[in-house]
Amino acid sequence: MAETKTSDGLSAEERAAVKERAKELRAQEKAGKSREAGLKSVLDAIAKLEPEDRELAEGLHRVVSAEAPSLVPKTYYGMPGYANDEGKIVVFIQPAKKFKTRYATIGFEDRANLDDGDLWPVGFAVRAWTPDVEQKVTHLVRRAVG
Repeated sequence: MAETKTSDGLSAEERAAVKERAKELRAQEKAGKSREAGLKSVLDAIAKLEPEDRELAEGLHRVVSAEAPSLVPKTYYGMPGYANDEGKIVVFIQPAKKFKTRYATIGFEDRANLDDGDLWPVGFAVRAWTPDVEQKVTHLVRRAVG
């Protein structure tokens, strides 16, 4: 299915994500770096996802909560994300249905300590939350904050 681009080159989904990000930034400024406010926004974002994406986001949330409790939950362009103590996103999940893609993506921003020589992956396609996926994501999250 082809996306319809607007006059500024953004699809309707991308435009909605930009608007969501502006709303998030205003809310985050009011709340500061409040873990409770961030957790609520992430749990609300997860609850709004389609069932397949919700299962993936819940899995990532469990892993980050257990393996990287120092990361603060916060939404990132309307997507569940987790930030360092500076408020900068380290890891997030981009739901498949939100952007009409065939798989969700777990992404790591440049604050993640995943460096491996001169080339390393920072985005991982995920279609189902399995024990193998959970193990791999756990390893990545540990490395990202290590």
